[in-house]
Amino acid sequence: MSRAAGADAKFIVVKRKTRLEELLVRYNTVQQAKFYIERLGADFGDYWLENEVYQNAVSLAVSELEQQGRVQVLDREHVPSFLFGDHDIVVAIGPDGLVAGTLKYLDRQPLIGVNPEPQRWDGVLLPFTVGDLRLLIPEVLRGKRRVQPVTLAMAQINNGQCLYGVNDLFIGRKTHVSARYEIKLEEHAEQQSSSGIIVSTGLGASGWLRSVLAGAAGIVSSATRQPLTLMPEDLDAAEEQEKGRLDWSADSLYFTVREPFPSRTTAASIVFGQINGQRKLRITSQMPDDGVIFSDGVESDFLNFHSGLEATIGPADRQGHLIV
Repeated sequence: MSRAAGADAKFIVVKRKTRLEELLVRYNTVQQAKFYIERLGADFGDYWLENEVYQNAVSLAVSELEQQGRVQVLDREHVPSFLFGDHDIVVAIGPDGLVAGTLKYLDRQPLIGVNPEPQRWDGVLLPFTVGDLRLLIPEVLRGKRRVQPVTLAMAQINNGQCLYGVNDLFIGRKTHVSARYEIKLEEHAEQQSSSGIIVSTGLGASGWLRSVLAGAAGIVSSATRQPLTLMPEDLDAAEEQEKGRLDWSADSLYFTVREPFPSRTTAASIVFGQINGQRKLRITSQMPDDGVIFSDGVESDFLNFHSGLEATIGPADRQGHLIV
């Protein structure tokens, strides 16, 4: 489907603060920030170079997009409260976390991930550079670029609140003490005490889920003295994989329970599994305080999840759209 072209096209450029900009918020001046970093033995020059390259990438992207339509620059911290237009085209100037953190607030608007510095960032979600925009944008406006659907995770709480996750959701405690809750999958329910529950999407499977599976395989290998490897791509049938990874658009998520503790009152049999639109996970909080649900590793992006609240976890009611 083609989109608005020329002066009618609107681009939202999402950018983030660099490490240098974050230091300036804390130390006010470049000189004070430089003194702090060099006193720790770090290379302040790298902070300066990263900032220079990033700001240049943002400026060049804005300049290029202004040739194609209207442009609005949006700081990362304003994304959750920003009202995106139905026909906006969103351009996120890396790294990957910025793309994920933006995608969950979009509703069918296409997102273009731009790698501002390929020598620094691997960029799984950043297939393009600023130099690609000149040829890429006309193709996007004409509907000639492939759009990759991305299944999101959603936590729906019985108080009406909900939270989306592009990579994963975490359900547990803010602190390192054990989380207490009832977990229910279909007709099987049990009381649990654990370090929390992780729910991963296909896109996020290469992150937190991969590390959990690697740890579990390592423990079993050491305990049994039998070699064992377990990767996310081992979980799905071959036809559901693309280039050795889980399908980003599959209508399924995986959940894992971290460090479940069996006792007289708690069990540890529902610790891993697949959920989908028909088979959802239900969790009832038994945490008087500090119970939270947060997404994509951003602890500041959370819902309170205190005693008595029930969360239903499954694929979201909408998908993200990445331009590839």
